[in-house]
This record gives sequence, C-alpha cells and structure tokens, in this order.
Amino acid sequence: QVQLVESGGQLVQAGGSLTLSCTDSGRTFSNYAMGWFRQGPGKEREFVAAISGSGGSKFYADSVKGRFTITRGNAKNTVYLQMNNLIPEETAVYYCAAKGPGGSYLDATSYLRWGQGTQVTVSS
Repeated sequence: QVQLVESGGQLVQAGGSLTLSCTDSGRTFSNYAMGWFRQGPGKEREFVAAISGSGGSKFYADSVKGRFTITRGNAKNTVYLQMNNLIPEETAVYYCAAKGPGGSYLDATSYLRWGQGTQVTVSS
C-alpha cells in the first residue's frame, strides 16, 4: 500500500523554526501535486501550502506567506515544509497529502492520499 509518512514535528518555542518532511512510498511521486494541511485542537483542518508535481507552482495560505516555504525533492519522493517565526496558534497536527487530478489546491477534498500527521507544538 502506498503511504505518505510525515516527520519532523516537535516542540518549538514561539519565533522558532522547524522543517517537516513527508516521504511517499509510491513510484510516481512526481506525478502528484502535494499539499500540507494542519488541524489545531478544536479547529477544522486547514490548508497551509501546496506545490505542483514539477515544483514550479506553489500556493500558500495567507497566514503563512512569507514565513513558510514548501519544496519537493522528486528524486527522494519527499516534500518539505520549512516553517519560520512560528506562533503558538500554529500548534497543530500537520498532514501531507497527495492531490488528485483537478480540483483546487486549497481544498482538502481534492487530495486522495493522506499521511498520519506529525505534531507541532509551539510554546509561548
């Protein structure tokens, strides 16, 4: 079964930085756009960032623009999320997902496969 596995989540102080990774066990990684979503305690799952299969197009939630960067290494079947200047409100489980054909990059329903999530906790 093809899986997405996230890593890199941990406790970090406000203002700190963290890089999340998500590795796809499939063989056609470059065919998929990839996205990062997060779900904080008591909150709905929300879009964070997405990147096209080639890496040429990137999309960000307004709240993270200028602080977060999404990249991918297709040779390593891995997508990354570099997060800078984190704030406590960004404490959440962060999920990566593989997007299907069509649909909006910002819409979770456009994504076909999901990882199990990695916990990011930002302390004040």
